[in-house]
Amino acid sequence: MASIDEGLLEAAQKYLGYQEQSSGYTRFGDWYYVNVDSSDSYFRTAPWCDMFITWAANQAGVEKYVGEFAYTVDHARWFKSQGAWSNRPEPGAIVFYDWSGSKDLGGIDHAGIVERVDGERISTIEGNVDRVWLKRKERDQNKVVGYGLPKKVREKMGDGGREVYIIEGELGSPPLQPAAFGKAGPPKAATASVTSASPDSMTLIDVMAVPAGSLAMLIGATLIIKRARARRVAVVAGRHRKVACGRHRTPSD
Repeated sequence: MASIDEGLLEAAQKYLGYQEQSSGYTRFGDWYYVNVDSSDSYFRTAPWCDMFITWAANQAGVEKYVGEFAYTVDHARWFKSQGAWSNRPEPGAIVFYDWSGSKDLGGIDHAGIVERVDGERISTIEGNVDRVWLKRKERDQNKVVGYGLPKKVREKMGDGGREVYIIEGELGSPPLQPAAFGKAGPPKAATASVTSASPDSMTLIDVMAVPAGSLAMLIGATLIIKRARARRVAVVAGRHRKVACGRHRTPSD
């Protein structure tokens, strides 16, 4: 089984050389509109760097660790809220840029996927670069705001199934941070190995308070939610702000 970074990069490499249409339409924006947020057809022709990342993550089956976003600022904030934000690049990390050179998350214009690190330079795969392309880029890090680390999200979520998430609240609400069990974790009899969706739209329920029969029903419902989440998931402030990727493109992007 491929690691998160291997799977994400393999998916991202599939359409290298893709070019958006003259109307601004892209297959990635269209996919995002159909599968993630069908509230606004604007996504089909919107700046698409982050929607491409969402597409690649879904292709690799690692979307709950990468997140599903159209708006780069919210995507970066999500990584930070997960404790998965870094100033050091690594293959498979999501890199966020501000072309003005600030280190402010609110100024982020663009995002890509780190493919390789060579000293102080990074090689990336990025959508919506040089105006219209999906291609590899080599950059120094002077415009980098930071890096989101999907592997760290997975680590924080844990592989032992100590967290069960259900959809709660309205899509677009602020990320909810799951409470952590103590170091010992819940009693083994109450542990459920279900993590159905990313914690930006979920909240933690304490399985210790759930009877066995109800827990079984909950697990079944959670698996159904997992199958449906591609059409409903994630905080997408870009939908409301009519912004996807970053609008402040420059000749250097």
